[in-house]
Amino acid sequence: MSNYVYPRYPYVQSKEQAEGVVRRHPVVVIGAGPIGLTAVLDLAAHGHPVVLLDDNDTVSVGSRAVCYAKRPLEIWDRLGCARPMVDRGVSWKVGKVFFRDQLSYQFDLLPEADHKMPAMINLQQYHLEEILIRRCRESALIDLRWKHRVVSLKQNDDCVQLGIETPDGLFTLEAEWVIACDGANSDTRRMVGAEFKGQFFQDRFLIADVSMQADFPTERWFWFDPPFHRGQSVLLHRQADNIWRIDFQLGWDSNPDEERKPERVIPRIRAMLGENTKFELEWVSVYQFACRRIDNFRHGRVLFAGDAAHQVSPFGARGANTGVQDIDNLAWKLDLVLRGRAEESLLDTYHEERAFAADDNILNSTRATDFITPKTRASGYFRDAVLDLAQHHAFARPLVNSGRLSLPTPYVASILNTPDSSSFAGDMKPGTNAADAPVTLGGEESWFLNCLGPGFTVVTFGETPERGVVRCGDIEARVVVVGRDIEDSKGLLAERYDVSNGTTYLFRPDQYVAGRWSRFDEADITEAISRATAQRNTQQRELAA
Repeated sequence: MSNYVYPRYPYVQSKEQAEGVVRRHPVVVIGAGPIGLTAVLDLAAHGHPVVLLDDNDTVSVGSRAVCYAKRPLEIWDRLGCARPMVDRGVSWKVGKVFFRDQLSYQFDLLPEADHKMPAMINLQQYHLEEILIRRCRESALIDLRWKHRVVSLKQNDDCVQLGIETPDGLFTLEAEWVIACDGANSDTRRMVGAEFKGQFFQDRFLIADVSMQADFPTERWFWFDPPFHRGQSVLLHRQADNIWRIDFQLGWDSNPDEERKPERVIPRIRAMLGENTKFELEWVSVYQFACRRIDNFRHGRVLFAGDAAHQVSPFGARGANTGVQDIDNLAWKLDLVLRGRAEESLLDTYHEERAFAADDNILNSTRATDFITPKTRASGYFRDAVLDLAQHHAFARPLVNSGRLSLPTPYVASILNTPDSSSFAGDMKPGTNAADAPVTLGGEESWFLNCLGPGFTVVTFGETPERGVVRCGDIEARVVVVGRDIEDSKGLLAERYDVSNGTTYLFRPDQYVAGRWSRFDEADITEAISRATAQRNTQQRELAA
């Protein structure tokens, strides 16, 4: 059925297994899906050698994750691999919601212009993984090990011992830190005895990836109670290579084994597309989903990310997108710990910030699921009334919930933030990811996010500090002066950051705002760096003790 040819990556026996020695690595990542591949790329970008273990030797089977949002694309752009994703994928920003056979309302995910990355791309997960693997193979710091299955894990004070099974037998390796990206059914989570709590939803959905030539626009279409699938919901997305993703709600009483058979799937698709539409099935799956997360993203020297740490419903594209942002949060913190520039307590803030984001995603995902699949007659009446009203009344449209599309969660309560001491307008509060804008760099057109370095960066408007860096212990923050080092070519940087003469921002290595001030003050910036690396909090705890 599929025209896609799955690559096979070679298994290679490691030197340490061949020689029978136990070698210690700074970081070992488990799982070569999008999250694990992003993890090794980010750590390598910080200059660390890293080993990636996967028990398979190819990319994901089936398209699986489809939608990738603007923020993960910005992260992959920083890692040098977003451009081929955007070029290969299908960019979109408009979504339409239908009730029965009528358009209820539509939305635009990125109504303003002048952003480097699109609001969303649709791209089969196997294509995305190939791009990430290709980028990994360009780095001498990344050791990809296929057909390496982790069968045991033991934590010591200074390392983790991993038992590995390969085609050549068993061997042991050690890691100072382990990042578990081995999915919803994580063996690593079981090995450390972590709890995974939440809610399973008693509903089933059919995914059908269909190859066809169609004139549907490149938009997200969602139907409630359509004529071709009465009483249920349907979702339509276009992917690369003229592959279309169709999700049919089936109901809890459906038989998964029966529903995935072609003789059951094809009539559903024909009812939707029409008898004369030619198509071929590429991939079919029936799934049930859960909204839940791990008790702690850090278990000693084992750090969890992606589906190994949290699960959400597929409505809203919050799964892989959230996992990539886990790594974005974790990698710079682990970098500072590995270099001895921050205490291990900084890694505790990985849990604090990303558990907060996971809870936000779970809340939004649960609300969407409850709206899409009402469990009582009263909630069904409410949903249908909202959909009716939304066709003609603007006040009802925010109540329509076919899956709030993935957006970054601001870390509004993070202990790493320096609170505002001056009044600012707009959204760029401490704990918020940086907004992009077009700039001029060296006479060439560029983008603001590309001007933020791999470490801490100070951006100041109008003032010219004497020195080009601000130091806080072993940590340096590069100073970028707008008007000297870069030009605000369209004035959008000033608009998006509520700038006046002297406005200064401190950005973390993950491009989140750590602090902002009405003027450049080196002492304020130094204290903010100390806070953002958990040094200030460590000192306070020591004084209290």
